[in-house]
Amino acid sequence: MLLIQLTASHGPAECEHAVRLTLRELLRDCAASGITVDVLEETPTPAGYKSVLLRCEGDTGLLHGTLGAWLGTIQWVFDSPLRPHHPRRNWFVAVQKCEPPRQLPADGEIVFQACKASGKGGQHVNTTDSAVHALHVPSGISVKVMSERSQHANKRLARELLALKLARLNAQGEGQARRTRSQQHWEVERGSPVKVFRA
Repeated sequence: MLLIQLTASHGPAECEHAVRLTLRELLRDCAASGITVDVLEETPTPAGYKSVLLRCEGDTGLLHGTLGAWLGTIQWVFDSPLRPHHPRRNWFVAVQKCEPPRQLPADGEIVFQACKASGKGGQHVNTTDSAVHALHVPSGISVKVMSERSQHANKRLARELLALKLARLNAQGEGQARRTRSQQHWEVERGSPVKVFRA
């Protein structure tokens, strides 16, 4: 299994449109290679997607071969469909491999709630509470998972998603601390010294 994230990062709406195009091409390539892809998380926008998190499963060699060719920066060249006559024609999308979480949150920290799934599935979707809403109580982070057919599988996936979000939250905290330390190199207050030395 591989977790793949497509993101427009801080790019304009055209990059979000490019994420939609990249997702379409990636799904087509995976289907041709026999790789199963589930959308775990998406951040839709009017233009496309800010980001999409995918779970890809299949033969290990195929996974690394097919998806390895997608990792990195994807460049799209097209006239902006959102801003006619805009001079920029190059739009960029990042495709990144996410490490699966090493440690799952403890069961006592997660509150699960069964709910009905939406989307394809016909009558089965309407009669079965197979989707799961999971809340990590200490952090307040929640996820809703309905990509699997059984509640048990959705719970397992919800735990993995919560662990991934918690790992990202911790990494962001560490990154913010590094940025703060770096910024402190530039912030020297003039006046009000706590010690004065003469040489």
